[in-house]
Amino acid sequence: MLMSGTKLGPYEIESPLGAGGMGEVYRALDTRLDRAVAIKILPEHLSQSPEAKQRFDREARAISSLNHPNICTLHDVGHQNGTDYLVMEFLEGETLADRLAKGPLPIAQLLKYGADICEGLDRAHKSGVVHRDLKPGNIMLTKAGAKLMDFGLAKGTPAMAAVSSSSLTMEITSPMATHPLTGHGFVVGTFQYMSPEQVEGKEADARSDIFALGSVLYEMATGKRAFEGKSNLSVASAIIEKEPEPLTSVQPMAPPALDHVIRGCLAKDPDARWQNAGDIARQLRWISTSSQSGAIALPGHPGRKNWDRIVWLALAVLILILVGWLAFRPQPVRRTVQAYLTPPRNATFNFNGDFSGPPVVSHDGTRIVFSARVGKEPSSLYIQTLDNPVAARLDGTENAAFPFWSPDGKFIAFFANGKLRKIPAIGGPVTVLADSPGGRGGAWSPENIIVYTPDYRESLWKINANGGTPERLTKLDPSKHSTHRWPSFLPDGKHVIFFATNHAGTGEDQNGIYFGSVNSPDMKLVLPTDSPGQYVPGYLLYHFQTALVAQKFNPESGTVSGDPIPIMDHVQYDPSVWRATFSAGDEGTLITVSGAASEGAQLVWIDRSGKDLGKALPEGGNYMLGGTLGGMRLSPDGKRLAVIIGQPKSDIWVFDLGHGSKMRLTFDPANHLEPSWSPDGQRVVFVELTGSRISAGSTIHSRAANGGGQDELLVGPENNTVPVTFSWPQWSPDGKYLVYHKASGPSGGSIWAVPTSGEQKPFLIVQSQSQQGTIVFFRVSPNGKWLAYSSTESGREEVYVTPFPTGNGRWQVSQNGGTSPAWRADGKELYFGEFSGAQTQVFAVDVVGKADQFETE
Repeated sequence: MLMSGTKLGPYEIESPLGAGGMGEVYRALDTRLDRAVAIKILPEHLSQSPEAKQRFDREARAISSLNHPNICTLHDVGHQNGTDYLVMEFLEGETLADRLAKGPLPIAQLLKYGADICEGLDRAHKSGVVHRDLKPGNIMLTKAGAKLMDFGLAKGTPAMAAVSSSSLTMEITSPMATHPLTGHGFVVGTFQYMSPEQVEGKEADARSDIFALGSVLYEMATGKRAFEGKSNLSVASAIIEKEPEPLTSVQPMAPPALDHVIRGCLAKDPDARWQNAGDIARQLRWISTSSQSGAIALPGHPGRKNWDRIVWLALAVLILILVGWLAFRPQPVRRTVQAYLTPPRNATFNFNGDFSGPPVVSHDGTRIVFSARVGKEPSSLYIQTLDNPVAARLDGTENAAFPFWSPDGKFIAFFANGKLRKIPAIGGPVTVLADSPGGRGGAWSPENIIVYTPDYRESLWKINANGGTPERLTKLDPSKHSTHRWPSFLPDGKHVIFFATNHAGTGEDQNGIYFGSVNSPDMKLVLPTDSPGQYVPGYLLYHFQTALVAQKFNPESGTVSGDPIPIMDHVQYDPSVWRATFSAGDEGTLITVSGAASEGAQLVWIDRSGKDLGKALPEGGNYMLGGTLGGMRLSPDGKRLAVIIGQPKSDIWVFDLGHGSKMRLTFDPANHLEPSWSPDGQRVVFVELTGSRISAGSTIHSRAANGGGQDELLVGPENNTVPVTFSWPQWSPDGKYLVYHKASGPSGGSIWAVPTSGEQKPFLIVQSQSQQGTIVFFRVSPNGKWLAYSSTESGREEVYVTPFPTGNGRWQVSQNGGTSPAWRADGKELYFGEFSGAQTQVFAVDVVGKADQFETE
């Protein structure tokens, strides 16, 4: 035992911190830097043991190779007067073992500390270090989070792993109640947290640490050990043969998803366990997020503008509900009348996406403005009065998005072609008010002030409704938000509520409905949510989980009270713009769009005549088939199908169409989209979202189609201030290029390629020829000479073909609108979708490609 004041080099011992069979730890002062440190030395009785000294050296080498906020930092090593010592970061806090002596951890703490432990463990594993003695006594809980300690049994390089543990003596005499000892002998580790392979004396690897991690997480959740017994033999037997009591039986309030994670750690077979501690960390953080928010939003897709809208409209109906708002109060309820709104003749609604026009009720509740499209024409605004079954089209509103009413109902403002505009509600000349490249909503006050968001990454601005110079109203705090949008005036005409969020998907407790003033940039959070709200007398309407709810609201103070009252479940929610589809008038008219009817899509085979040849996949799979066929892709031999399954979390699965079997390819908590096959059918490439939604950016990965091995990062995040989204990845037929769509917003999408060998420097193939346009979708031809793509640069989506990979020149294939180009397997036909009335038809053109010329017949 070292006395206070003892010097080891520049370190002065202050007091003992703890001791164990393989080391003594002291608090000391680094006299050079005047900082507290922890010093670990070999006990006197082991100082002459070669095996103990090798273990001590092994710990130093293991920790020195690690640098992570969740691993205790090694500052120095030394030797003085026969004493070997390690100088480590001094941690203030308590060990997890000491904390567990007080009982189980609250779920929120468990998820936070658990993720910290996983991330530290993941760094160790990626550095080639296996801990082999993960237990509560080797985990310190500090204000900064959990930190891993004591890598004395760590296994790293072959040289380190070659140190024999069998020559050490067994020190365990019983499984102690609070601080189990480490057993040394033919097995390495602490019995209560050993994996079955360690108990059996087999070689331990990273998956052994994951088993120990499962035992630790179980104990954190329940306050009980996963495996207990009266002797070492009974503990070992339990580890090998028994399963711990289900987590939800011991701790009923624990999330079922946590039980799933822990059971995945505690699988007896190492191959059946979670294979990566980083994946477990992401699972725990995902559980934490979903537990706090109650819902996880499904990301939208770039290019999901028309195809999914038509599919959805084939299944869903717009519900117009005339509701007496007194129903929310403890008073006699007014009669509720329900009616249904259908699209104009030969038209389809345009309610979702970056340039859509969801329905908005006038303030007096007598009219509705919305966006719809007839055939191949651009979308336009329509006015529907409640006493007339026929909607009237407003000429001059082509490509209009996100309309809103003037208070007196005489005008409608909207965004179109990069400008904020207004038009008389009865029709007439259009007036341009301000620049607005990508408007995200506006509101019109009784004082004739319009508050609006001019672009998708902007704050609120204001302008006089008669014209003038726009003024910035709110200021974005980049540490919290990247957008303020969807403003709505409160009754005094001086205050607004609006939605603020972050495209990176972070800070969910700060994302939600805010209260502000037209006379001040100050703002305060009303409540966290995933979309904007709207005030009706005495209440705030907003989206909660899948429902539209109303909660008592004071418009003077901007505060809510009481509990939310459900109004309608399964309201349509558009995650691409953070907006639930509902609107209310001042006198009790509420319009909503159902989001429930889009479920239950089926995939079928059809021939060229459109004849149904039967189902391609079993029913009940929850297949995510929306978008430009973004959820599925046939293998080159046509025998397998890569498909997206799952909502709100989507994963890639591969179906064997001949045998009816399926196999899951992705397992981590991220959302995975848009699979495609390698030319030989051996690998699947796919998109992985960086955050909770597509606007937060994405990366491109690939994995063996048989599920073996780890996924490979092919295109990583770019070092930009604005997140970059990569989508629709596919290999060229010769495998020389990976081709993908790249965008950093709702417009300006382009097609890039990166060589799969050599320098691997990405290069641009084709981009939109107009600032407001974007490339939506593409496919490389089977012979690798042509690239077919669709672009909105002309004002509507059309299909073009350009040489691959040069992109020099182009030919327009569609003449009356076109989308989703796809090649026949032999490259002799090019298919694409074309809008006709309320339907989308599939067309085919014969392809004649001669040298540098592309022709169709």
